[in-house]
Amino acid sequence: MSDVTPDAAARLENLSSKELHGLALARARERRDVGFLWELLRAIPAAAASLGNLDRAKFDLLHGLSLLEEFTHAGEGEMADALRPLYIGYLAQADAPPEP
Repeated sequence: MSDVTPDAAARLENLSSKELHGLALARARERRDVGFLWELLRAIPAAAASLGNLDRAKFDLLHGLSLLEEFTHAGEGEMADALRPLYIGYLAQADAPPEP
């Protein structure tokens, strides 16, 4: 987050994980940033593993359907908390972090 002002970084850190998820997805939609969505999909198995779900740590086609299900809930609960660094990193690398 080196290109982000301290105020902007603090604003992002103070948002809930659900708010960060919403802002990141809104920005990705606005920019048609499929790369971020792919990055999010790839991060979900590791986030699940960090929550103790080690059987979901692999990213392969066999887990595709459950991965899509997890994607729809990536802004909720512990999963959103585990993905906070991804959301903050994505929002911080943009020109200016959005106002909540």
